[in-house]
Amino acid sequence: MLADLTAFSITSAARLITGARALWLGCTPQPVQRLYFANHSSHGDFVLLWASLPNALRKRTRPVAGADYWCKPGLREFLIRKVFNGVLIDRQRGEPTDSPLQPVLDALAQGDSLIFFPEGTRNLSDAPLLPFKSGLFHLAAANPQIELVPVWIANLNRVMPKGRALPLPLLCTLSFGEPLTRLPGESKPEFLERASLALLNLAPKDA
Repeated sequence: MLADLTAFSITSAARLITGARALWLGCTPQPVQRLYFANHSSHGDFVLLWASLPNALRKRTRPVAGADYWCKPGLREFLIRKVFNGVLIDRQRGEPTDSPLQPVLDALAQGDSLIFFPEGTRNLSDAPLLPFKSGLFHLAAANPQIELVPVWIANLNRVMPKGRALPLPLLCTLSFGEPLTRLPGESKPEFLERASLALLNLAPKDA
């Protein structure tokens, strides 16, 4: 009950503060298994993307998040585990043989849709995108039946810039593009370049 009430409060606040608009440009909000991959410039990215989904899709969509940031006793852990039902990955794993993607693969195997950031970390540079890590390729190769949907999140880093206590009155948009699949014989560099371009093509001209 508390988790449901918190989820409602977060989604309502996210929409109110950012005026978020979801633009389904290359697909429609269908109840099919998807991996939404997006640009990453703010801690609020996955919250806004999650909140922008229709309720039926939100219930089956889980954000992929770093355990090192979220697994701290208290509010963060409650939010990621009970409210967002996040898939936690260990970005500081001790054994080199351990795969940080295994929890993500497990979640996909059980039918969940996911929110994923292929840059691997927040982009604090002037470049529109950081080079993609290899994770998106491995997930696509292991799950060819899953739709990979690029989502460009615009303006969120400007709504709440670093060091500002109150949000700026700017509208955020989330542009959902055409689903991708890995092409037969497509190499990792080729696939990642194509996925990156698909995401960049959704960015506003002034982004």
